[in-house]
Amino acid sequence: MDLTIPDMALVVLIGASGSGKSTFARKHFAATQVLSSDFFRGLVSDDENDQGASAEAFDALHYIAGKRLRAGLVTVVDATNTQPGPRAALIRLAKEHNVLPVAIVLDLPESVCVRRNADRPDRDFGAHVVHRHVTELRRSLRSLAKEGFRRVHVLRGESEVDAARIVVEPLRNDLRGEAGPFDVIGDVHGCRAELEELLGALGYAVDRDERGRAVGAAHPAGRRAVFVGDLVDRGPDTPGVLRLAMGMVESGSALAVSGNHEHKLLRALRGKQVTVRHGLAESLEQLAAEPPEFVERATAFCDSLIGHYVLDGGALVVAHAGLPEEFHGRASGRVRSFALYGETTGETDEYGLPVRYPWARDYRGRAMVLYGHTPVPEAEWVNSTMCLDTGCVFGGKLTALRYPERELVSVAAHEVWYEPVRPLVAPLPDREPTALALDDVMGRRIVETWAQGAVTVRGEQSAAALEVMSRFSVDPRWLVYLPPTMAPAETHRDGDVLEHPREAFAGFGSLPVLCEEKHMGSRAVVLVTRSASVGPRRFAVEGDGAVYTRTGRPFFDEEATTALLHRVRAAVADLWDELDTDWLLLDAELLPWNAKAMDLITTQFAAVGAAAHAALPAALSALGNAVDRGVPVGDLLSRTSSRLANASAFRDAYRRYCRPTAGLDGVRLAPFQVLASEGTTYHDRPHTWHLAIADRLHAADPGLFTRTARLEVDPTSAEAVAAGVAWWESMTAAGGEGMVVKPAANFVRTGRKLTLPGLKVRGPDYLRIVYGPDYTDHLGRLRDRKLGPKRSLALREYALGLEALERLAKAEPLWRVHEAVFAVLALESEPVDPRL
Repeated sequence: MDLTIPDMALVVLIGASGSGKSTFARKHFAATQVLSSDFFRGLVSDDENDQGASAEAFDALHYIAGKRLRAGLVTVVDATNTQPGPRAALIRLAKEHNVLPVAIVLDLPESVCVRRNADRPDRDFGAHVVHRHVTELRRSLRSLAKEGFRRVHVLRGESEVDAARIVVEPLRNDLRGEAGPFDVIGDVHGCRAELEELLGALGYAVDRDERGRAVGAAHPAGRRAVFVGDLVDRGPDTPGVLRLAMGMVESGSALAVSGNHEHKLLRALRGKQVTVRHGLAESLEQLAAEPPEFVERATAFCDSLIGHYVLDGGALVVAHAGLPEEFHGRASGRVRSFALYGETTGETDEYGLPVRYPWARDYRGRAMVLYGHTPVPEAEWVNSTMCLDTGCVFGGKLTALRYPERELVSVAAHEVWYEPVRPLVAPLPDREPTALALDDVMGRRIVETWAQGAVTVRGEQSAAALEVMSRFSVDPRWLVYLPPTMAPAETHRDGDVLEHPREAFAGFGSLPVLCEEKHMGSRAVVLVTRSASVGPRRFAVEGDGAVYTRTGRPFFDEEATTALLHRVRAAVADLWDELDTDWLLLDAELLPWNAKAMDLITTQFAAVGAAAHAALPAALSALGNAVDRGVPVGDLLSRTSSRLANASAFRDAYRRYCRPTAGLDGVRLAPFQVLASEGTTYHDRPHTWHLAIADRLHAADPGLFTRTARLEVDPTSAEAVAAGVAWWESMTAAGGEGMVVKPAANFVRTGRKLTLPGLKVRGPDYLRIVYGPDYTDHLGRLRDRKLGPKRSLALREYALGLEALERLAKAEPLWRVHEAVFAVLALESEPVDPRL
């Protein structure tokens, strides 16, 4: 009696105590494959029969099972499993790791189980326990498939158990033994004539029936075609495409995976309720003209298609919408759904279509992944993946990739068979690459970023940004990047400080970090060209570059800006040839604070300080006289004295960051990152590399460039963390603003999650400027500040900034660069506490 189980399965043994599950497991599976509940009870309690240890035992068992399933290993759970609850937990575990759960039930007579237990000295429980197990098991038999078990094998009686044989079958998607060569063909969508033409270009001989219809094709050298799905819908001849593809698959000259359109057509042919759109109506109308037996054959064919194939020893994966590495060779509803539909961000674009998660940008797997689903104008490699849907039905091309040669073969569409909802290429405005238009930025926008997928900008945010940019910004042709906002570390819960380095270190887990001195000035972006001729040629604007704030406003007038850029140009002279560029974009801090923020200082901070020092001494004098007269105002006197001390500390704090300047005299730049140059961005360089460049600029012109102090910290080392804390404490005690803690590697992604580029840790004196003179009296309330919106904003702006730099380095049109830059400015209007 053969019991088939799929490779990469979770096998759940179900049976009463004494039914022989452990004996069965030892007979049919390797010892390393079997996880016994009795064994795990012994591990956690030294007593395999200690039922009180069951919770801890199963917790450990599930943990080990998860590790095995993650590795793709057949795993057998040996426990009674007669109750739905324990079975449900195991089914969830199988789904989590995208493997198939299989039930093997040992349904033996109750008398046999009782007799066997009586013969075992370690089983001292009564027959009533066995009776309960048997009752629970037989109550569950009919529901096992509904619970989620993909296969259920029931062995009734000792003879069936003895005769059983386990047969491990490879999954249907496991064709690792098929080495090719292959010709992988993109989405056909009913374009039968183009498919025949492409097969001819690939060297296939097409077979025809007595009516001249293509019913198959074969390659004389034994090559095999692989269809990536979406053979049907939209095009002029879905039945003709199916007839040809089905003949090739049936003869063994082709393989095919399911596309989302085959999945939907199958449901429609079976009478299920579906929304008839996206070309389904055309397929149903064309199939209605075919004989019933052909429709039945097409229905069976669509039903037979699986989600993906793993080929050539695991070196090639074909799936309609692509597939991340962790899903390769797995079998679950989640894997099939991704293979057919991909993954969306939950947003829709301006055409009402779902915005898809750009999984290929994050792909780092060993296998080549070939797919279709989302039409592209040209098939291009992205991290060992390629989309082969080049929009034939929309008037593009039908494309195939020869494997393993990696050669593309395409034929042009004979005409536009179906008008696309969304153009294959975003239509370029009919204007110069450096020209901008209002339509580029107005209204609700969805900006695709390589670092974090789609970022949405609401219409009202765009309007607010347009106001700032149109009235205050530098010439937009220089405005090629805006830096992201920076989030603080998690709030410190102890003592008299609101922010502390320990939370910043913990925020990056075990990642090595670099602590950088936080200069108290204004964030500055410096774009400098190698010569005056570069601006007109590269940026279509006269000048030497620009120096602007994080909202795009110029720091100085034209004359002062030119003078500053000439000094920067001289300091970076050694970098032009080294970086092979004639322009350079730097991220920096411009000092002192009052060089840009003088109006803010005088109208807000200085006014508060002056008012406090005018009113509070008089109030103290009056309260002192009242106390001398015996009036009970001592508490008020103490609070007022404390307020005056706070006001003095407040005034000292903002004065500490101001110093006289006249024109450029007294102005300093503290660069901390090289953002981009021609053809290159530098987010992948460690921060030590960037600061080494900054040190060279300081050495070249110490009168202009200020060095940034830094300290490397390993968050897993208590000694290093203590050193980082001490460094911050000494710096803030001496009047420093604080520090920024950054991942030492610079750009970091954990799984699909983008890591914040830095966390700021500000000192208590500086925070007095931010929160007011008396903020230390309200630390309890301030510790409830909400950091989530600020962090979300920082990540989105960071991704947009990286996107702008990438487009800039590739010399894409200015409107493409500005799309991302403008989005950063637009997001600044989000209602986030500006003090964070």
